[in-house]
Amino acid sequence: MNITQNKRVMFALIAATCVAMTGCNVDGVYRDRQSRTTPAIKIPNLLAPSNAHDAVDISIADAHEVDLVEEMAAHRAKYHESLGRLHDYYKVQGYAEKAKWAAFEIDGLRSVKAFRFLMDAEIPSDQLKADTSIAEADALLAKGLDLMKRGGHGVPGLFRRDYMVQAAGVFRELIETYPSSDQIDDAAFYCGEIHKEYLPDQETLAVKWYERAWAWNPETPHPARFQAAVVYDYRLHNRDLALELYQAVIAKESAYEGNVRFAARRIDELTKKQLSANATR
Repeated sequence: MNITQNKRVMFALIAATCVAMTGCNVDGVYRDRQSRTTPAIKIPNLLAPSNAHDAVDISIADAHEVDLVEEMAAHRAKYHESLGRLHDYYKVQGYAEKAKWAAFEIDGLRSVKAFRFLMDAEIPSDQLKADTSIAEADALLAKGLDLMKRGGHGVPGLFRRDYMVQAAGVFRELIETYPSSDQIDDAAFYCGEIHKEYLPDQETLAVKWYERAWAWNPETPHPARFQAAVVYDYRLHNRDLALELYQAVIAKESAYEGNVRFAARRIDELTKKQLSANATR
């Protein structure tokens, strides 16, 4: 390895350490309902290109972006591997204090949301079907929900970002390990909740996860369409898509009476705005 490559590796390790120590606050712009990611560079087969009709898309800038993402992912994996070997070395050699330092740093990485950056890798294909009962998947869902509860789900004053990030990692593990499980729509919905309510500036990822919930199970018991509509309406300011989804709420999510009333009101308001805008043209 030449000097330039050494410098690049050192920079990547330093940057990863800085990220691991950085926190962020919960996004509180709009809260209409109660509301350990392990970095990965391998893209499973289930992560096929998204449907062309998806409402939100984050396109790849160019081939250089792909190269940069792959380089970053390789450095990230190497950093995690090196840190783990260092921890094991200190433990075997009896350097208890340094072993604790390494363990502390490893534990801190579990609270960092590691992005895959390319949407086809970030969000699984919409072609999965939630149709098989799998006990192991049920257990992962329960684990994820417990982490959300410990993270203060629905109780903003008790919010713990690290638990929420770990929960999202468990839900994703469920989807990637058991892609035919009848719990994948549940996992997708809760990923949407986490990205919407507890991680800042991630509305686009939130609606993608909500969309997957009803794509994988059109009869999902969760108010995924409503939550997506609210994000499009109030955060992404795409009122056309919001209107379409509010109509779907009335047709598909009638069990949530409060949401249906809200959707009907917003349909009326948005329709009037559209008519008024058309009249002034």
